[in-house]
Amino acid sequence: MAAQEPSPPSSLEGNKPGFPKKILANNLEEKHMCNSCLKILRRPLQAQCGHRFCSFCFNKIVSSGPHKCSACIKEDLFEDPTSILKEGGAFPDNAARREVEALAAVCPNEGCTWTGNIKEYEVNHEGKCDFMIILCPSCKELMRTNELERHNERECPERTLNCKYCKEPFHFKNIKAHDEICPKYPMICEGCAKKKIPREKYVDHIKFCSKFRAPCRFHVVGCDMSVSLESLQPQSLELAGHKIHELHRALRELELKLGQLTLGGGAPVQGACAPTLPTLALPALATSFTPLPSAVGAALELQLHSEKTKVAELSRRCQELELKVGTFENIVCVLNREMERSSTTIEAYNRQHRLDQDKVEILNNKVRQLERTVGLRDLSIVEMEGNIREMSAATFDGIFVWKISDFTKKRQDAVAGRAPAMFSPAFFTSKYGYKMCLRIYLNGDGTGRASHLSLFFVVMRGHSDALLKWPFNQKVTLMLLDQNNREHIIDAFRPDISSSSFQRPVSDMNIASGCPLFCPLPKLDTKNSYIRDDTIFIKAIVDLTGL
Repeated sequence: MAAQEPSPPSSLEGNKPGFPKKILANNLEEKHMCNSCLKILRRPLQAQCGHRFCSFCFNKIVSSGPHKCSACIKEDLFEDPTSILKEGGAFPDNAARREVEALAAVCPNEGCTWTGNIKEYEVNHEGKCDFMIILCPSCKELMRTNELERHNERECPERTLNCKYCKEPFHFKNIKAHDEICPKYPMICEGCAKKKIPREKYVDHIKFCSKFRAPCRFHVVGCDMSVSLESLQPQSLELAGHKIHELHRALRELELKLGQLTLGGGAPVQGACAPTLPTLALPALATSFTPLPSAVGAALELQLHSEKTKVAELSRRCQELELKVGTFENIVCVLNREMERSSTTIEAYNRQHRLDQDKVEILNNKVRQLERTVGLRDLSIVEMEGNIREMSAATFDGIFVWKISDFTKKRQDAVAGRAPAMFSPAFFTSKYGYKMCLRIYLNGDGTGRASHLSLFFVVMRGHSDALLKWPFNQKVTLMLLDQNNREHIIDAFRPDISSSSFQRPVSDMNIASGCPLFCPLPKLDTKNSYIRDDTIFIKAIVDLTGL
């Protein structure tokens, strides 16, 4: 006993409403429709009133208590209590379920060529179709199921990536922000131009980089000088120390000369030595050189005014630059929005292009299928036409007359080897008798090649061979008819029952047997009455005695 086909998994039982109508390959009959969701029945239940519902729909209706059957009310057939839907008041309609599951179905998703029945659709295809439209769980964009993996890997703006430097996960939209804080992001030293320095080690690098130039700590007020570690090397420090020592020595010499002038000459000469005093010595001489502080104050005041002017100018430039930066940032934002809009438009065009290509491929497949179908039908038509011609030419009394027209051309084809032999249509000894045909070589065959017209008799496989007597043992007479009915060319033979040519056929036809020297060709080349209007007639007579 054949094993029954397993039912769909129990997880499918009663947890969904009816199937959508558009999966049906044919029109929906009303008896296969749920009276609640108005879709194709899924796990049908029949209520006491006779109306059918999906298991899901019925349970949903009665979950809040008994309800009147809307179909009974609509059809004006309401009858209490049979038209009251309540829990436990319906039974599984297995007959309707088998009918529904056997209905021919197609996939409703555009581009999918799946076909089968509703049971196969539910078990193997529903919710699994590669062409089903779904939402990306991250960005909520609509796409086909078979596009989701590529979308998640390459296109989704909400996709999560792993940083190739620190391996930490981050959202694609935050890639620039992450690059700004990534501790492993490769930096380039502005001093020595060394590359691929991790950000977390960059500070340590520039502390010891001899070529890195740090800005002056007074750069905020306009100082544009920068200091490199080279200037802080021991050799440079030693040279600076020597210069400071020489300045101190020169300062002491100036103080000594100033003291001598004060003791020997009375009142000091104002301004005599002031131009030659270094700035570093001014504070030390304040007690012994009275006019010096006012000059120092004026110089400092002048220098302070100059510095304030520079700071004000730098502040004005900073404001101008800030305005320009703000303008440029606005321009960049506008350009970014335009780029995003253009990118979205291009992606939409690309997606539509892919859909169009899929449609074209589907249509090409359909065209190829139709071409194959048309080709097969053409072959069938040719075969049927051949069978019709054979049936129209067939006889069922053992006598057959074969008309061969265009004799001259067919004779030339035989001489050239293009068509050395021709078969006649089949004929029969009776409707359920032996099936036979003739085979003629217009340029001869075997011992008669190029000298005689050869004519052979062929036993063919027929539908009634099992009912006939074998081997074939009936006398056969072959004739080339004189169209003036005076002198026919006749040859006759009785089959050799030991020859395979006359045993019951095991293929379409047996080996031909007959007269290789049936008619000399010169007899047909001269003026004769066998050929008229470029046509000859061959006649075969099978003796029916004993049949």
